[in-house]
Amino acid sequence: MKMFLKTFGFLFLLSLVISCGNADDDVDLNLNFGDGLGKGKPVDDCLGLDDGELVLSIQEQFTTLPGKVSIFFKVSDTDGNPVSGLTANQFTIYEQGRNDDCFNTISTSESFARISPNSQIFSNNTLLVLDLSNSVLSSSLNELKVASTSFVNNVMPATTQESFKMAIYWFDGENELHLLNALTASKQELINSIDGITDDISNDPSTDLYGAVIKSTDIASNLIQETTAGGSIGAASVVIFTDGTDQASRFTEDAALKKVNEADPNISFFTIGLGGEIDTQVLQDIGKTFSVFAGNADELEDTFRDISEKVSERANSFYLFEYCSPKRDGSGENNLAIQVSTGSRQGAVQTKFDAKGFTGGCE
Repeated sequence: MKMFLKTFGFLFLLSLVISCGNADDDVDLNLNFGDGLGKGKPVDDCLGLDDGELVLSIQEQFTTLPGKVSIFFKVSDTDGNPVSGLTANQFTIYEQGRNDDCFNTISTSESFARISPNSQIFSNNTLLVLDLSNSVLSSSLNELKVASTSFVNNVMPATTQESFKMAIYWFDGENELHLLNALTASKQELINSIDGITDDISNDPSTDLYGAVIKSTDIASNLIQETTAGGSIGAASVVIFTDGTDQASRFTEDAALKKVNEADPNISFFTIGLGGEIDTQVLQDIGKTFSVFAGNADELEDTFRDISEKVSERANSFYLFEYCSPKRDGSGENNLAIQVSTGSRQGAVQTKFDAKGFTGGCE
C-alpha cells in the first residue's frame, strides 16, 4: 500500500519538479492506466521489499513457447527522471506458483535472463525542428549546423537500428513546416542534410513559431498512430530550436500550448532557446518535458548536447527483459516480480503470467 501511495503521489508532484526552468515529465505510454506501474502492480508484502526509489512501469508482456517470459517496461525514479543503461545482472526475478506461500528467487544465469533488443515491439522517433528565420541565418547558422550535427550523433545509435529514427524540419515565416530530411534511421543521411543548409534557404524572414509547434505535434501524433496500428508501442520526441518569439502571428500562443498539452502522452516536448529575444516562459511551456537556453551562439553546442542526453535517456529507459521460466503450470496463477537495483536505489513491480504449454528448454 505504501508503494501504491508513493507511486500515485509522484505523478501529481511531477509538475512541480523544476529542471532548467520546467518540469522533466516522464514519457507515459497509453498502456499506463494511471497508477504509474502500467500493467503491473505493487509487489506482495511477503517479499519484504522496502519502498523503492525506482519505478518499473510494465507496458507490455507476453510468453513464447517452450518457456520464455518477456516483459517490456520503462524505468524511472520517483521524480520522473528516466533511468537508462541497466543490464540483466541488475535485475532479480521472483516467481510464485499456486503451491508457493511466497515468491522464490529465480537465478538470472540459470534462467538465461537478458535484456533483448526491443525493436520488434517498440519504435522511437525524434523530430528536430529548426528555426531558420533571417536572424539565425545571418548570425548563427554555422554554430547551429555544428550543434545540430552533434545532436544527431548523440541521439542516433552508433549502429543503425530501424526502431530509432529521426526527421528534420525547419520553419521561417511561411505557413509551412519545411521538410529538410524525411524520417530515417541513417545518421549520415541526417548529417548530410544539415551540412547542406545554406543562408539562402528561406524566402520569408519572419518567425512562425506557433505554427511550427502545431504542425510538428500533428506529425508526431500521426507517427504514434501509425506505430500502434502496426501492433507496436511507440514514443516520439519533438525538439524545437528558436532564437526569437513568434512574429508571423498566424497562430495564437493559446492554440500552440493547447496542441502540446492535449497531445498524445507518448510524445515528449523539448525546446532550445538562443539569445535575449526569446520568451523563456513560452518556451518552457512548449518544452514541457525539458528546455534549455543559450546566451549566445557559442553555447549552442552545449545546449543541444544537454537536450540530446535527455532524449537519449528516455529512449533507452525502455527495456525488453526476457528469461526462461521453470514454471509448467497453465492455470494462469503464476505471479512474477521483478526487482532492479542500481547503486543504492532499487524498485520492483509485480505481474502474472500463464505458463500453459511450457516445457523444458527456452529459445
